Amino acid sequence: MGKYFGTDGFRGEANVTLTSDHAYKIGKFIGWYYGARKGRKARIVIGKDTRRSSYMFEYSIVAGLTSAGADAYMLHVTTTPSVAYVTRVDSFDCGVMISASHNPFYDNGIKLINSRGEKMDDETIAAIEAYIDGDYAAIGLEGDVPPATGDALGEIVDFVSGRNRYIGYLISLASHSYKNMRVGLDCANGSAWNIARTVFEALGAKTYVINAEPDGLNINRNAGSTHMDNLRRFVLENHLDVGFAYDGDADRCLAVDEKGEIVDGDKIIYIFGRQLKKEGRLAGNTVVTTVMSNIGLYKALDEEGIAYEKTNVGDRFVYENMVKNGYCVGGEQSGHIILSKYATTGDGILTSIELMEAMLDSKQTLSRLCAPVVAYPQVLKNVRVSDKRAVRENAAVQAAIRAVEERIDGRVLVRESGTEPLIRVMTEAKELRDAEMYVNEIIDVIKAEGLA
Repeated sequence: MGKYFGTDGFRGEANVTLTSDHAYKIGKFIGWYYGARKGRKARIVIGKDTRRSSYMFEYSIVAGLTSAGADAYMLHVTTTPSVAYVTRVDSFDCGVMISASHNPFYDNGIKLINSRGEKMDDETIAAIEAYIDGDYAAIGLEGDVPPATGDALGEIVDFVSGRNRYIGYLISLASHSYKNMRVGLDCANGSAWNIARTVFEALGAKTYVINAEPDGLNINRNAGSTHMDNLRRFVLENHLDVGFAYDGDADRCLAVDEKGEIVDGDKIIYIFGRQLKKEGRLAGNTVVTTVMSNIGLYKALDEEGIAYEKTNVGDRFVYENMVKNGYCVGGEQSGHIILSKYATTGDGILTSIELMEAMLDSKQTLSRLCAPVVAYPQVLKNVRVSDKRAVRENAAVQAAIRAVEERIDGRVLVRESGTEPLIRVMTEAKELRDAEMYVNEIIDVIKAEGLA
């Protein structure tokens, strides 16, 4: 991770840690950078979520792009996966998504997507950060990016047609009519607010929608995939067959079955893995998870004879593993699900379509499809420490972890936070009280060693 950009873009409080000046400089640099590399005007496509500040950042980025001679294609309010899709299929040099995903409205972020529809490479991010800091020599410039003048100035193109083509693509992936299916959608007052309804109604579903009235300030507020209770009640009250909840930029999806129970990313990975194996299409007979997936998922996969990989937390690491090994299904418990046949990123609406397909193919309810995954109770506690490395290297702490591993009917995971001075201690056990006990045992040793 760099000075400004983390694993999921440049994110921070709007006009505090992420400012319109940052956005202008990012636009100006990538407008020049891609033009200089290609020897022609760069073509950059931009989307945004529904935050009030997204408009400010959009205009700032577009001003930077066009001042450097790049053409800016504006998708307006749309999803992160739609920007990745349009960037790839329409051969743009780069895609930009303005969103802070599941964060509150006062945060925002800038995600950069390469021409293949993937998250931007570290080398390009490092060059952007050097430019933001005025370190022109580090990127081979004698001074600032030269301004475009005359007819070399960039154009601004209204590109709603790109978003519409993405909607058409999603609709084309369904092989069933959803007629007679009662579907609930929680759009988090975010990017999915109009697209998801359009897709499901086009496919014939009886569609019930909540949190699809964005006002710039209510994105993710007691809504979407990080606040599932509303959708659970909504599914039960309206006797729906299934409910889907998206986050602010709709790159993740969690589901609610007909009984009002949450179907998380682990269960979704299981459903897709089993379905593809049955069809003979599960590449390498393997799914990709992160270290935070529940042991209940692994036991269910073992029963099905499906292998699995475990990566660090972050959909970027899941995708890298999938590309390296040619796997086709991967994701996170939080609902970032990647289906490499169809997309290069997690895509919440795509995930919900494929879950509908699995239900209709098998003629089973969602609760039946995920029943073999019995999640173990999980306890996760964060410990604020002065030195994460000292905890990792402490003999007493390591001995305490090994002692728990020998006794637990489940698993233990102790890892460092990537962004804060925290050690995360997590256990899963058949009984909640045991999981709590084992976590506390490890934390007590960290404290006794004077590390917390």
